Amino acid sequence: MTEEATGSIENLSFEQALAELEGIVRNLEQGSVPLEKSIELYARGEALREKCDGLLKAAEEKVEKIQMNSAGAATGTEALDS
Repeated sequence: MTEEATGSIENLSFEQALAELEGIVRNLEQGSVPLEKSIELYARGEALREKCDGLLKAAEEKVEKIQMNSAGAATGTEALDS
Protein backbone atom coordinates (compact mmCIF):
# COMPACT_ATOMS: atom_id res chain seq x y z
CA MET A 1 0.00 0.00 0.00
CA THR A 2 1.36 3.42 -0.86
CA GLU A 3 2.21 6.09 1.69
CA GLU A 4 -0.42 8.32 0.06
CA ALA A 5 -3.10 5.69 0.53
CA THR A 6 -2.31 5.19 4.20
CA GLY A 7 -1.35 8.77 5.12
CA SER A 8 -2.99 10.26 8.21
CA ILE A 9 -5.13 7.18 8.86
CA GLU A 10 -3.40 6.07 12.04
CA ASN A 11 -4.70 9.07 14.02
CA LEU A 12 -8.32 8.75 12.88
CA SER A 13 -11.01 7.67 15.31
CA PHE A 14 -13.26 4.77 14.35
CA GLU A 15 -16.07 7.17 13.50
CA GLN A 16 -13.83 9.34 11.31
CA ALA A 17 -12.39 6.35 9.46
CA LEU A 18 -15.83 4.83 8.92
CA ALA A 19 -17.28 8.10 7.62
CA GLU A 20 -14.41 8.49 5.15
CA LEU A 21 -14.75 4.87 4.07
CA GLU A 22 -18.49 5.32 3.46
CA GLY A 23 -17.73 8.39 1.31
CA ILE A 24 -15.22 6.42 -0.74
CA VAL A 25 -17.72 3.60 -1.27
CA ARG A 26 -20.36 6.12 -2.43
CA ASN A 27 -17.92 7.68 -4.92
CA LEU A 28 -16.86 4.31 -6.31
CA GLU A 29 -20.43 3.04 -6.58
CA GLN A 30 -21.47 6.10 -8.58
CA GLY A 31 -18.92 5.14 -11.23
CA SER A 32 -18.11 8.74 -12.11
CA VAL A 33 -14.52 8.63 -10.78
CA PRO A 34 -11.70 8.27 -13.33
CA LEU A 35 -9.83 4.95 -13.27
CA GLU A 36 -6.61 6.25 -11.68
CA LYS A 37 -8.55 8.06 -8.96
CA SER A 38 -10.66 4.92 -8.41
CA ILE A 39 -7.49 2.91 -7.80
CA GLU A 40 -6.25 5.51 -5.29
CA LEU A 41 -9.63 5.59 -3.55
CA TYR A 42 -9.76 1.81 -3.42
CA ALA A 43 -6.30 1.65 -1.80
CA ARG A 44 -7.26 4.29 0.77
CA GLY A 45 -10.54 2.49 1.40
CA GLU A 46 -8.71 -0.75 2.06
CA ALA A 47 -6.44 1.01 4.57
CA LEU A 48 -9.47 2.57 6.25
CA ARG A 49 -11.19 -0.83 6.41
CA GLU A 50 -8.13 -2.31 8.09
CA LYS A 51 -8.10 0.58 10.59
CA CYS A 52 -11.79 0.09 11.43
CA ASP A 53 -11.32 -3.66 11.71
CA GLY A 54 -8.41 -3.22 14.11
CA LEU A 55 -10.33 -0.79 16.29
CA LEU A 56 -13.36 -3.08 16.39
CA LYS A 57 -11.24 -6.08 17.34
CA ALA A 58 -9.58 -4.09 20.12
CA ALA A 59 -12.97 -3.04 21.47
CA GLU A 60 -14.22 -6.62 21.27
CA GLU A 61 -11.20 -7.88 23.22
CA LYS A 62 -11.80 -5.26 25.89
CA VAL A 63 -15.44 -6.27 26.24
CA GLU A 64 -14.44 -9.93 26.43
CA LYS A 65 -11.88 -9.08 29.10
CA ILE A 66 -14.59 -7.39 31.17
CA GLN A 67 -16.91 -10.38 30.80
CA MET A 68 -14.26 -12.91 31.72
CA ASN A 69 -13.29 -11.71 35.20
CA SER A 70 -12.84 -14.26 37.99
CA ALA A 71 -16.23 -13.56 39.64
CA GLY A 72 -18.12 -13.95 36.39
CA ALA A 73 -19.53 -10.42 36.57
CA ALA A 74 -18.36 -7.11 35.21
CA THR A 75 -16.59 -5.25 37.97
CA GLY A 76 -14.42 -2.91 35.93
CA THR A 77 -11.74 -3.17 33.33
CA GLU A 78 -8.26 -4.61 33.19
CA ALA A 79 -5.48 -3.73 30.80
CA LEU A 80 -5.64 -5.99 27.74
CA ASP A 81 -2.04 -7.05 28.18
CA SER A 82 -2.32 -8.03 31.85
